[in-house]
Amino acid sequence: VQLQASGGGLVQAGDSLRLSCAASGGIFSNYIMGWFRQAPGKEREFVAVLTWNGRNTYYGDSVKGRVTISRDNAKSTVDLLMTSLKPEDTAVYYCAATDKFYSDSYYYRSRTYDYWGQGTQVTVSS
Repeated sequence: VQLQASGGGLVQAGDSLRLSCAASGGIFSNYIMGWFRQAPGKEREFVAVLTWNGRNTYYGDSVKGRVTISRDNAKSTVDLLMTSLKPEDTAVYYCAATDKFYSDSYYYRSRTYDYWGQGTQVTVSS
């Protein structure tokens, strides 16, 4: 499956932003979809994951309460709505997918995912 992330940009602290990831080349509903981010000089960080049936969502501690992940299997897209953005949210955001099933805690790890989008830059000014 190929993933294309979009929606990043330059925003001010407190603003909201919706990122989108479009998938092609696979049966989208078979994939568990996640979002990660990576700031300069830092390791890739888990942001959110949504299981294939949409029933289970998990969020990283640093964004919990401020982001919502959702998917539209008919459109083969997964969105990440981010609110109350902070300068520390500045990073390149990546969407990722896997069609392998593990216990839920594995989806917090970037190595779990087999497919990655190219990333979209989010910059939050103070």
